[in-house]
Amino acid sequence: MKIFRTLDHQQQRSLMILFLAGLLFWSSISTLLPTLPLYLDRIGGTTQQIGLVIGCFGVGLLLSRFVLGPLADNRSRKLVLIVGTTVAAIAPLGYLLLKSFLLLMVVRAFHGISIAGITTGYSGLVADLSPPGRRGELIGYMSLCTPIGMAIGPAIGGFVLAATGYVSLFMVCSTLGSLSLLCSFLVWEPHSIVGKNSHSHQFEQQKLWQILGSRRVLVPTFVMSMVGLVFGTTFTFLPLYIQQNNIPLNAGLFFSVRAIASFTIRIFTGRASDRFGRGLFITGGLVFSLLAMLTLWTANSSNMVLLGAIFGGSSAGLILPMMITLTTDRCPQEQRGKFLSLYIGGFDLGSIMAGPTFGLIAEQVGYRSMFAVDACLDVIAIAIFITLSNKDLPHSIRFAFGQGQDTYAINH
Repeated sequence: MKIFRTLDHQQQRSLMILFLAGLLFWSSISTLLPTLPLYLDRIGGTTQQIGLVIGCFGVGLLLSRFVLGPLADNRSRKLVLIVGTTVAAIAPLGYLLLKSFLLLMVVRAFHGISIAGITTGYSGLVADLSPPGRRGELIGYMSLCTPIGMAIGPAIGGFVLAATGYVSLFMVCSTLGSLSLLCSFLVWEPHSIVGKNSHSHQFEQQKLWQILGSRRVLVPTFVMSMVGLVFGTTFTFLPLYIQQNNIPLNAGLFFSVRAIASFTIRIFTGRASDRFGRGLFITGGLVFSLLAMLTLWTANSSNMVLLGAIFGGSSAGLILPMMITLTTDRCPQEQRGKFLSLYIGGFDLGSIMAGPTFGLIAEQVGYRSMFAVDACLDVIAIAIFITLSNKDLPHSIRFAFGQGQDTYAINH
């Protein structure tokens, strides 16, 4: 990774600690991916109730993001990172102490604040430390903490649950969050964000919702909302889908394979996006998502489900870091927190809607048909991105297939 040699010692040290904080955080969060739906089912939850509790995670995400985004710009990215990791340390204890589904919804919403904090603070810090000409490469490498953590977490969660039960599971989840919090305090934050430029002034005169109304922000946000719906559906109901269809597969293995695929593809695409543009890889990620949903829709064996995990992981490994990089390309440096909140807020909105909406669909038509609906959403997202991602149709098509520049990019 030659890019790290171009940074000074303080930057290198901060990025390493930041990476460790992210790794521990995502390990903490993902211990509950294959286990929390089963826990809620065990204490008597219906499919709709399980969907509501899981979906409340996105409510906390969305509502807090619009506070934490401006806070990251006006006060500190590190402060927002600390807020996220603090919640990750505290929230798992709530699942242990509370059994009412209404109160569990509140705990789950509170837990959602953690991802709003980590994604805004972490992404903002990495972007601040990234050389503009090699931004995609560094963001790609630093985003690897997510799939690695999400490969480790489900395995830990499944093992702890099988060995010692739910009490130990939630304690391990809290401990990992606490270690992430400790690392967050050790991160060094650059203080060169202050200062105005013409691009900043242009957006400063507009309200947040006016910024969202521009195509440079609205289209990626809409695409991310479709991605969030598909993501939320998979992560909420996949363990129950496997159980209902008697597929001989540990749900934790699905999430681990998905994370490994996400990790593998990120190694190569970050640097390539600096050369070929972000659009080609976002389009590819959406196509992989479509293939994942079609595979799960027709799956009747563990191998087919794992193939769906590979497609889904490849999709996440392309879309999520590329969208963060696209956001960084398109916004003033001192307003990255706000822009990241809007872009990733679309993903949050989709995650919120996935649980209750697709829980109702699953009760009516079953889990298998639910994935067919997700495939339709992917088709819509692909069509919107290819035709509307830039200032007009010709530029959008060229950008989406790596043949043209992003007309909305700002050179810092």
